[in-house]
Amino acid sequence: MALLKARKPVELKTEDLRWTCDPEIFDFDTTKTVKPIEGIIGQERALKALRVGVDLKSPGYNIFVAGLSGTGKFTTIKMVLESISPNHTKLNDYAYVNNFKDEDRPLLLVFDAGKAIHFKKDLNRAIKFLQDKIPQVLSTDPYSSKKKQLLGEYGKTQQRIMSEFEDKLRLDGFTLGQIKVGELARPEILALIDNQPYFINQLDELVRSNKITKVQSEEITTKYAGYQEELQKLFKESLKLTQEFQERIFQLESEFASDIASVTIENLKKKYKYQKVHDYLGQVLINILQNLDVFKGQKPVQEETTAGIVIDYLKEYEVNIILDNSETKDQPVIVETSPTYSNLFGTIEKYSDGRGGWFADFTKIKAGSLLRANGGYLVINAMDAFSEPGVWKTLKRVLLFGQLEIQELANLFQFSPSVLKPEPIDIDTKVILIGNNYIYSILSGYEDDFNKIFKIKADFDYEMKKSDQALVEYSMVVKKIIESENMLEFDRSAIAKIVEYGARYAGEKNKLTTRFAYIADLTREACFWAKDSGEKNVSDYHVDEAFNAWKDRHGLYESKFSEMIKEGTILIDTEGERTGTINGLAVYESGLFGFGKPTRITASVSLGNGNIINVEREAGLSGNSHNKGVLIISGYFRENFGKNIPLSFTASLVFEQGYGMIDGDSASITEICALLSAISGIPIRQSFAITGSVNQKGEIQPIGGVNEKIEGFFDVCSSRGLNGKQGVIIPMQNVKDLMLKNEIVRAVQKNMFHIYSVGKVEEAIEILTGIKAGKKLKSGKHEQNTVFGLVEKELNAMHKKSKPEKKKNDSTQNNKNSNRELKSKKSKR
Repeated sequence: MALLKARKPVELKTEDLRWTCDPEIFDFDTTKTVKPIEGIIGQERALKALRVGVDLKSPGYNIFVAGLSGTGKFTTIKMVLESISPNHTKLNDYAYVNNFKDEDRPLLLVFDAGKAIHFKKDLNRAIKFLQDKIPQVLSTDPYSSKKKQLLGEYGKTQQRIMSEFEDKLRLDGFTLGQIKVGELARPEILALIDNQPYFINQLDELVRSNKITKVQSEEITTKYAGYQEELQKLFKESLKLTQEFQERIFQLESEFASDIASVTIENLKKKYKYQKVHDYLGQVLINILQNLDVFKGQKPVQEETTAGIVIDYLKEYEVNIILDNSETKDQPVIVETSPTYSNLFGTIEKYSDGRGGWFADFTKIKAGSLLRANGGYLVINAMDAFSEPGVWKTLKRVLLFGQLEIQELANLFQFSPSVLKPEPIDIDTKVILIGNNYIYSILSGYEDDFNKIFKIKADFDYEMKKSDQALVEYSMVVKKIIESENMLEFDRSAIAKIVEYGARYAGEKNKLTTRFAYIADLTREACFWAKDSGEKNVSDYHVDEAFNAWKDRHGLYESKFSEMIKEGTILIDTEGERTGTINGLAVYESGLFGFGKPTRITASVSLGNGNIINVEREAGLSGNSHNKGVLIISGYFRENFGKNIPLSFTASLVFEQGYGMIDGDSASITEICALLSAISGIPIRQSFAITGSVNQKGEIQPIGGVNEKIEGFFDVCSSRGLNGKQGVIIPMQNVKDLMLKNEIVRAVQKNMFHIYSVGKVEEAIEILTGIKAGKKLKSGKHEQNTVFGLVEKELNAMHKKSKPEKKKNDSTQNNKNSNRELKSKKSKR
């Protein structure tokens, strides 16, 4: 049986394999005459979104900047914010002061920018002034005269009361004396016997000495008890009189101190015309008059308690400025590189008494970057913010309600006994979160309030269209890097080479990457190699050397992999033919570095019910995309071969010597071709490797990493020696993505390596086997002596083998039973 040969496939031309940038497109010899770029290129969409977010002042128009790292997000934000009009929101100073009515709730004072520091100084001067002047006022006339008059009245009243009582006692044989109790003396009634005063407890001794009789002693004791009750009443009356006197003295002091204190406080009110400041100064005045002992000097300004805590009685008049904008001229732009809870929202510091106790007051309230950016912009890395405890929850609350409540982090989780609750601050800060699309999609989909508070998304693209203008702008970007880091100038060949690598990074010939962090690194390293070789300018040779050195630094895993293939540890054939065995292509990633290498895929077939077993899935090594690809393969076989007969085979697919996770559907065409070979028995040329995704209709779809995959198989073939028969088959849609290394282009040019593009399974299997795939005829069957014809023939054979054979006796008995049933039906009629 002679199989029909396939027609000769058309391979890709050398110009399809790589785009080469002509250095002549640049109108300079070196970048010395090139102007550095101002701003950023390739991000028009993101720039427009940023402009809207920055200029729109309505609530909720905070900005989420999304995009891959290295696309210039931070640089662009900085540029846009620097270009903001100077007519920004009026800035304020913020200060906390003591709330004399409720010390657990400090008061917030808001001043125009630069005024808070002056208010603090003025209030301090006022307090010191009153410390000096109040004692003077209370030590001179007319206060002294009035106080002396009050003292005289008090003394006379006390003397009159006690004199009347003492006269009464003398008439009855008693007098008044004093007895010392501890450090104090109190009045005591004494008995007069022979004009000599005696304490009542001395009467028994007088009876024994016969100075008085027992009867006289008892009589004196009875009278003493009566007068003692009267003395206690007088003592209470005297204490009441003393309290009234002290109250009148206090009122007198307040009256005289109030004049100078009121004038002093009133001067402050005239200078600072803020209603809340006036209310606070009113509280200060009342408190000063209630605590004149401190100002009179009778009570120390500071004293230590028995617990070891130093009490500062003037501390309650301090002004705690938490934000001073006196030096801020432009709209604040704060970049918070460490967005912890305390750094963002502020905190309340505590001080220890040295005995395990912790205390806080209004002077320990500290501001965070959110308040420092009030009226301006706060830039935060989204991932950093979400990884810090309590940050996202609090940030969301602040942006929703526009108010900041400064607390320590422990309070958020109810771990702190602190009850200090400072007055909330109105916040008008525009927050800019920098993250990636994954974080954005998670928040947008699962965080209810996220879309209310981050209404602007600035999406940074990772690529831009290639054009003559884009090439010129690329040279300006390189010039910017050269100028900012004082590097060597680049000649036009070096710029052309950098642009080519920009296309390779983008993964498409017609695009350039906008991940300029990679371009900047390539520029720096090319300059290093030029300096290392003593060159005055950087050329394309140095750019290639920088790229190859970068690959070499990150290529340890690749070199180990290549070594195992070369030694035969990993089984890969690059010549000969095998049935059911094919070379697939996979990309292995290690950080930023990715490389391609061939991998052997085998298929085995037996009688069955049409199931295709994915061995990787059974072993728990297959990802969802790969599982989907295998299910699509089942659909492809049902579509092409299962319409006339049931598919009576079971197949298993294996990535041989694969011990890690496998994902993606780029091996779908590889697995289909392996199955077609296994079923038909037609061997596959091992000089080829193939990659591509497939749908159920047999159409081949594009894949990623095409350059790395081709280069990976080429390196294996090259290490064994190119024989002119080896090559790679790729999806036709990936031709535009090719930016292969020059070594492959030269090999193709010399007809030592081949690259084919295909759009259907039929095209791929013909290249791999050299046999015609076979069209489907009007009869519904495929052409004979073709790949599909043989597959169909084998499937028919499998179907027949899978049918159970019927015994002859069983057939005769069935015929008899049928005849009986037919006769029975006729008789009933």
